[in-house]
Amino acid sequence: MAFNDDSFIREVNEELRSDQMKGVWRRFGRYIIVVAILIVVGTAGKVLYQYWDDNRSSSAGDQFLAAMKLADENKNDEALAALDKLEKEGHGAYPVLARMRAATVQAQKGDAAAAIAAFNEIGKDNGVPAAVRDAAKMRAGWLLIENGSYEQVSAAIEEMAVPGNAFRHSAREALGLVAYKAGNMTQARQWFQSIVDDTDSPRNVANRAHMMLDLITASGKAPAAQG
Repeated sequence: MAFNDDSFIREVNEELRSDQMKGVWRRFGRYIIVVAILIVVGTAGKVLYQYWDDNRSSSAGDQFLAAMKLADENKNDEALAALDKLEKEGHGAYPVLARMRAATVQAQKGDAAAAIAAFNEIGKDNGVPAAVRDAAKMRAGWLLIENGSYEQVSAAIEEMAVPGNAFRHSAREALGLVAYKAGNMTQARQWFQSIVDDTDSPRNVANRAHMMLDLITASGKAPAAQG
């Protein structure tokens, strides 16, 4: 179902103005995570496509596309078997792409633990290009928001939440969300404020950060930033 980010922000802000704060995170938290994950996936997809385009091989490419089609049809076990074969026998960029896609299929199957482990393994593999390693770490970090602790998310992605890193906006948002989920409003405020203060933050990410800062202020559990 299509999701309009601006209308979502307006709806939550209406909740804020009407002082109906108690159920806001329960109503909207999952949607916030889903929208942000789509952005992470899009960024990672762009990185992976560039890597694929620079290293394409006709035969392996056909196999990869066939495996993706199986995954899109929810034939997950068949897709995983095809991707495993491509990882072992493929050429150029395809073994790495197969590993990334296989981890995504594991998440699609509902096996978050297996997906997180697979993404973490890719993220630590020095034989994989740095951009792809970072994309894998981000995927693990976002999956850990609902399946792990703040410490686990931090270990996976905090190193990317620094100026100049291409994934810093997504990393900061993930860290802010998992801190909020854990009830650490002071830490959450710091991460969301870092998004707002970064003039290069994408508009939709900055909008969500403003919304989360409003929620934190309304909760009364963390002091407002002094301007």
